[in-house]
Amino acid sequence: MVESRRNSENGRDDVSRRIDPSLAIHGGAPVRDTPLPYARQSITDEDIAAVTAALKSDWLTTGPLVAEYETAVAQRVGAKEAVAVSSGTAALHTAFAALGIGAGDEVILPTLTFAATASTVIFQGARPVFADVDPATLLVDPASVEARITPATRAIVSVDYAGQPCDYGQLSELAERKGLAIVDDACHALGASYRGEPIGSITDATAFSTHSVKHIATGEGGVVTTDRSDLASRMRRFRNHGITLDHRERANRGSWHYEIRELGYNYRLTDIQCALGLSQLQKLDLFIERRRAIAARYNKAFKGNETLSPLELAPLSDHVYHLYVVRLNRKRLESDRSDLFAALRAEGIGVNVHYIPVHLQPYYQKEFGTGPGDCPEAERAYQEILTLPMFPAMRDSDVDDVVNALSKVIGAHTA
Repeated sequence: MVESRRNSENGRDDVSRRIDPSLAIHGGAPVRDTPLPYARQSITDEDIAAVTAALKSDWLTTGPLVAEYETAVAQRVGAKEAVAVSSGTAALHTAFAALGIGAGDEVILPTLTFAATASTVIFQGARPVFADVDPATLLVDPASVEARITPATRAIVSVDYAGQPCDYGQLSELAERKGLAIVDDACHALGASYRGEPIGSITDATAFSTHSVKHIATGEGGVVTTDRSDLASRMRRFRNHGITLDHRERANRGSWHYEIRELGYNYRLTDIQCALGLSQLQKLDLFIERRRAIAARYNKAFKGNETLSPLELAPLSDHVYHLYVVRLNRKRLESDRSDLFAALRAEGIGVNVHYIPVHLQPYYQKEFGTGPGDCPEAERAYQEILTLPMFPAMRDSDVDDVVNALSKVIGAHTA
């Protein structure tokens, strides 16, 4: 049974009065008794053994496993250098600092991203300038980037949203023509590639995250990769207070002396975390394979669905599915996204939303004068996107639970 009243402003049902007793949110039986998160880490006995060995070693931080982990990551992504840091946020900040981004500079980035992409620009005293996204993929729109370039622009940030690489053909041509650096925010995209070239080896600097929900986990953590040795040297100093020699290097030299030539932060990653990262990195291909299999199962289930659709695939990119995002067809639904979100959570499905466009956040509106209308495609997408559970340990039956819950909830809210 459904009770509703008409809303005189829009002629649609007032969803606050909608009651469907089959939905868990209204007292019905949920699809799942045990909630399914949108993401989680996959830790094995081998991972635990690697961490235990690190704990029993002589080095818990600034030790030999840091360099070993950096070498392994660099080799995996085809870069000459990798610098391990304490988070994806630290990776972005370290990259901007190494490139000399500072006061008076502007950095162009897509608005549909996590807040750290913009805040780390501000940490350097520069101004974030928000670009719009392609409505089909939600990747940054190169035309929107070009329209925002000014004489103050120093760099472009690409965001490989959900795990799908951006159009680096257009972005690289634009950056070269305008004399700009590119920093790739690849925190979603470890293991992805563009035109067969690994993400991590294409731009001036690439920032990865190894947070627990990412492709490999170190708890918290990040890595910056680059082919430029000068940037790598600056980044290694920046992550360690600007100090020229870290503790292990001084120990190897039998010296206490070091110099601080520029300010830095404590963005070091521990040997304990690097031990976990090394172990996880060995399973990266298996993790990606499973993520793609889950995505394929979702794609098959949603084929021809008129109420929601997955994001489109870019033709030259290999997607690694950190996130699986769908767009809701609001014209076919009597409810907005918030009602569906609450109903799905009640069914035991840990849906999420990635992201609120950064330019709509109160801080950015106050400090930089941004607001509605600046990036219409991203703003429109934000009202329609929903992130479904995606992580390697999901079973096929878990995927089916998500699909069944969506069918149940959307069926109760379809116009």
